[in-house]
Amino acid sequence: MGSVVIIGGTSGIGKELAQHYLDRGRSVVITGRDAERAGGVAAELAAAARAKDNAEVPSAHGLAVDLSRPHDIAAALAGIGPVDRLVLVAIERDMNTIANYDIDKAVRLTTLKLVGYHTVVHALKSRLSPDSSVLLFGGVAKDHPYEGSTTVSTINAGVIGMMRTLAVELAPIRVNSLHTWMIEDSPFWRDKPETVKWAGSHTLTHRLPTSADVVDAAALLLDNPGLNAVGLRVDCGM
Repeated sequence: MGSVVIIGGTSGIGKELAQHYLDRGRSVVITGRDAERAGGVAAELAAAARAKDNAEVPSAHGLAVDLSRPHDIAAALAGIGPVDRLVLVAIERDMNTIANYDIDKAVRLTTLKLVGYHTVVHALKSRLSPDSSVLLFGGVAKDHPYEGSTTVSTINAGVIGMMRTLAVELAPIRVNSLHTWMIEDSPFWRDKPETVKWAGSHTLTHRLPTSADVVDAAALLLDNPGLNAVGLRVDCGM
């Protein structure tokens, strides 16, 4: 069985998802922009998994991959072997309006997510098997734009088109996408209780999704063989 490769796995949901698979004895590769940090986080996650007395001792490796430099991606991923699960979760936060349009920020974010995601899949395509699956992370800003989401809403809508195209081009490999809103206990939102409370009041369940909710949804999309070309929203009924 191949490894679980998480592009953007050094923090947030990517890190939590890496822990999920390591705890189940799966070999994991995580990436971040800094090689030393990626290696340190991988070692930390593997140690946490081993401390849980797993029957299988998982392995974790960290690599430096900068999605904003797509020409360097293939070389950065060259050492990865067979891939069973591929997750693309890396992203940067951005505020950009048409009134005060920052071209450089827009080009960087668009390159990172749309060109970078495609380039990773291209680089690893030969290492995927017919039973592999790919998961792309987008966001509900595609459906609910806000002032400053000019680039974010556009690229997250683009993830849907990417998912559908890749599902056709990679078949029978499954390709799905996951779209979240605020994640209540994420590093970015957990210190903003008033905003979290306000946002939770605007969902049908009067709460926001947690990291555990999102990891559970991601694992479902990755592992359930009946799910393909699905764009799943995890937003508690926003």
